[in-house]
Amino acid sequence: MGDIAGFVAATFRRGVPYVQIPTSLLAMIDSSIGGKTGVDTGFGKNLVGAFHQPNVVLADVQTLATLPPVQLAAGMAEALKHGAIADEAYFADLVSRPDAVRSLDPDVLISTVKRSVEIKASVVTEDERENGRRAILNFGHTVAHALETTLGYELLHGEAVAIGMLAEAKLGVLEHVTDPGAVDSLQQALAAYRLPVDIADDISVSELSEALLQDKKTRGGTVKFALLERIGSVAGEIGAGWTRTASKENISTVIRDLVAN
Repeated sequence: MGDIAGFVAATFRRGVPYVQIPTSLLAMIDSSIGGKTGVDTGFGKNLVGAFHQPNVVLADVQTLATLPPVQLAAGMAEALKHGAIADEAYFADLVSRPDAVRSLDPDVLISTVKRSVEIKASVVTEDERENGRRAILNFGHTVAHALETTLGYELLHGEAVAIGMLAEAKLGVLEHVTDPGAVDSLQQALAAYRLPVDIADDISVSELSEALLQDKKTRGGTVKFALLERIGSVAGEIGAGWTRTASKENISTVIRDLVAN
């Protein structure tokens, strides 16, 4: 709803003010922050959209009391992503408190929303239109978007991101970019929040590979990924860029591993 409202606000009269009032955890810590608005199509995720910052974002964690557990877990996938790319201590803190999140402890929910918003807002403030460092927020999303497209958006976004983060961490290890320990840490964290780590549906390697090529970050048939260096740090820097290509062989290995599971 936030994406649709934001997209309409961005295009009506070439842009009108609007307010985001997210009522899911994923929207509170991710989609309502940063001004990205987009609509999914049969060809890919968020291929139609605009940058349009809300005037105000109002997140009230009391609204999460009506959220199904699976939706709450999906939101935590994005929180874990924020820790993985920018704050090792935050990541470890999240791993230690899944029961408090599931029981809707207000202090834990507020601190989770607050820290995730701080991380995302700091990145977006530096690079609003994803010309540089904002790309680190896409960790896990290249594979996730391909999964969503291939499976007809049957997966919740957070579920797809969970699978995508683990897959891209494995890709980073194959590329000698990511510390192998990051894979184990992610696997344990996702399990703690009962998030999926592989695909239950029957899809082919070719389907998933084709969907990867439709990603917005693909240029000239080359797919780019935001890869971890380790938990809390992304493999990138000013001047060298924040995304990188991976060998077709390693991408195929990761895809085959996903599909085989």
